[in-house]
Amino acid sequence: MKKIITLVVVVLTCTLAHGQILNKVKNKVKEKVNQRIDRKTDEAIDKELDKTESTVDKGINKVGSAVKGEKEKKTDEKAEAPDTDEENNTISPSPQAKPTYKAYQNYDFIAGDTILFADHFLDNEDGEFPSHWKLGQGQGVLNTVDGLLAFSLTEGNYAEVYPRMKTADYLEKEFTLEFDYHPLNTGYISNTLIVIFKYVRADGQKLNAYIHFRHDGGIEAGNLPQSKQFSAKHPADNKESFPGKWHHAALSYKNGQLKCYIDQYRVLTIPDLGIEPLEFGIGGRAYTGQTNLKDALVIFSNVRAAKGSKAKTIGKKFTDSKIVTHGITFDFGKAVIKPESMGTLNMIVKILNDNPELQFEIGGHASKTGTGAAATAANQKLSEQRAEAVRTQLTSLGIDAGRLTAKGYGETQPIADNATPEGRANNQRVEFTKL
Repeated sequence: MKKIITLVVVVLTCTLAHGQILNKVKNKVKEKVNQRIDRKTDEAIDKELDKTESTVDKGINKVGSAVKGEKEKKTDEKAEAPDTDEENNTISPSPQAKPTYKAYQNYDFIAGDTILFADHFLDNEDGEFPSHWKLGQGQGVLNTVDGLLAFSLTEGNYAEVYPRMKTADYLEKEFTLEFDYHPLNTGYISNTLIVIFKYVRADGQKLNAYIHFRHDGGIEAGNLPQSKQFSAKHPADNKESFPGKWHHAALSYKNGQLKCYIDQYRVLTIPDLGIEPLEFGIGGRAYTGQTNLKDALVIFSNVRAAKGSKAKTIGKKFTDSKIVTHGITFDFGKAVIKPESMGTLNMIVKILNDNPELQFEIGGHASKTGTGAAATAANQKLSEQRAEAVRTQLTSLGIDAGRLTAKGYGETQPIADNATPEGRANNQRVEFTKL
């Protein structure tokens, strides 16, 4: 009997010991599996974070991240973050159906010779009132709209804002004005962006004239002397599809004549405006949170005003040694030419066709906005890529590649003070030098 009991105890003991061993093995295996899962997960997370950090470092994130990076760069004077010369070469909105180069083949708008004012709001953040503007009346704030940091006029009938300029009456007898705008179809209120031109009447009183950029793509001019009124519909007659998208507007004033463009179209020409504009502002009717009304905002970005005109160069024998242009702009941080640059490119093509013996060096130039060797190298490389992009575009327009060379000068040849936005905008340019 004792032997049987002993045998049972031994069997039970072995069974229990075996079970404990199995449990230990199971726990050990489970622990190893969990460790491997954690390790793999960490590796995957690190890999994705590396990708994200790399994307940020290259400066190709969305506009919000780009603005944040710009602010961080300014607060850390010692950082050597690469600068990509972005004040004159404008930020692009989120991808949408943009006009093609072919659509701009007859575009004749040419930006002025010298930049008077330029603001792409990189000095400010979402939610701020932009520092380079002053409030006339109403309310306004910076907001990101379809991926683009924009000035939104939010309250006022009418809201008005004006650029902060060092001198009054800064517009001259030849000037251009450009901006991107985002019209809305409120259904209730005529949502219109208004370009305000200040002028002096014959009796010495300073008054406002208005150029209305309507939400359907039409343009109207009003409040002019002798109650003159001018208007034109958008050539595409696309009142349903026009609102809710970014559009590029351009105005050219020369010897009393005003031409108004939207995207690739010249929409309105006024042979004799009847005034001499001295200053400009932007405004419109704006409402938010009104009962039974949709929000009506006036939204715009990428504003540039310049004096002078390159148009006089067209059709004449070319005798100058150099053409300095500010009308060739690029997508943010890239060497992709924006379609609205075609006016300037078409001018260069005409000059080359009219002067078959002419050869040009295409020079890309940047401003100095970053610090350190990395910023200098980034600007140098980008200026080279952009000069080559212009050369490629001109050859695609029928110019013999043998007549063109491309060279990037980076930030080595400034023509204005890099300490001011307009100075940096003038330094960011494409030059055509006769060989």
